[in-house]
Amino acid sequence: MLEHHVSAKITRKRLYAGPAANHVDDFSDWLHARGYKKRTVFRMLQSFAAWTDWLTKTGRTTGDFAEGLQECLKYLAEVPYTPYQRGPRLESLSVVRHFLRFLEERGLLPETTSRDSHVSSVPMLREFYSWMLEHRGVTRVTLDIYQRVLEEFVTTVGNNPSAYSPRTLREFVLTRGARHGSSYAKLGATAVRSYLRFLGVTGRCKVGLEYALPAHASRKLSSIPKFLVSEDVDRLVASCSTDKTGLRDKAVILLLSRLGLRGGDVVRLRLTDIDWENGKIKVCGKGRRHELLPLPQQVGKAILRYLQKSRPACRAKELFVTVPPPYRKLSYQAVGGIVRRAIDRAGVSSPACGAHVLRHSAATTMLRQGASLASIGSVLRHRSPQTTTRYAKVDIGMLSTVAQSWPGVVSC
Repeated sequence: MLEHHVSAKITRKRLYAGPAANHVDDFSDWLHARGYKKRTVFRMLQSFAAWTDWLTKTGRTTGDFAEGLQECLKYLAEVPYTPYQRGPRLESLSVVRHFLRFLEERGLLPETTSRDSHVSSVPMLREFYSWMLEHRGVTRVTLDIYQRVLEEFVTTVGNNPSAYSPRTLREFVLTRGARHGSSYAKLGATAVRSYLRFLGVTGRCKVGLEYALPAHASRKLSSIPKFLVSEDVDRLVASCSTDKTGLRDKAVILLLSRLGLRGGDVVRLRLTDIDWENGKIKVCGKGRRHELLPLPQQVGKAILRYLQKSRPACRAKELFVTVPPPYRKLSYQAVGGIVRRAIDRAGVSSPACGAHVLRHSAATTMLRQGASLASIGSVLRHRSPQTTTRYAKVDIGMLSTVAQSWPGVVSC
């Protein structure tokens, strides 16, 4: 009941007077059941009341709650923020998303309606996200990147595909690319190309307009991988404490540094992906490819200890979940944060602070221990052997045996 979670009578009165009055009692109990503390539930329902007040004020006393979320998003984008002014805020919409998931679980809302990780005020963009998921097989992580680019694209170029011209498209891609590095510039161009391809297939613009966008220069194998030596990696592992957070972080770091997993691989690991009897672990990598890798004893012991002493009993299917409630799977940013905190604790001077530095470290360690490039590529699950050859540049001893002297100059 609402009165068990909200002590303020005025807040209860606002919620019972709003369009969500028939659901607020069950919704407050649902939030508490998910592990939120009483004080947190109170703050969330206060923010939720600001949104229901806005629905009533704008005449949306009944109707689709998902549509109310979209309209409020548009409203907040147009109205400048004013401190201490009553009304919905972005934190209010975060609670609304929980409310939509609650309605979905109760069967009161179509499942696809509340999948708002890629909501947009532009109907065409929402249709594009659904099309990419259903027909192109992209992951939601990819769409997260595309969404940031395309929201800016529609704001800058406009929402009338029939008016798009090669000149305006090129100007947007080149101007945006100048603000970022080559990798993000390429991702931005790819997002716009995918959107134009969708518009062409659905007959909203000329077919082939995506070919008007320039390709960004990509010089493969031009850089040396950023890595840590094995001694520094061991210091990262040793820096993890023996409490619940430390046991989880240690298992994550060992998976990254011993098996060379990507941060996304760790996030997607499920409890059922570990074959304890045969010492194998199933990894879902890029392109949704599933592959079996050997589970080293050190890594297996760390995971087992995490499961026995740290991981809470919850409904999440993923192996790694958050330590404080409500328990949910880790995000990609959380995995990077685990590595960054370990680097700070260990006092290691690292050329990079993300999870990928441990993947490079695993590859260079295997190379220096005598492993072939082919076997390293197999462990790292590279599609092309050329991707693995970049690690040959970190073995200075091997390079010195094949280096050619400069013509006309005596070698040192």
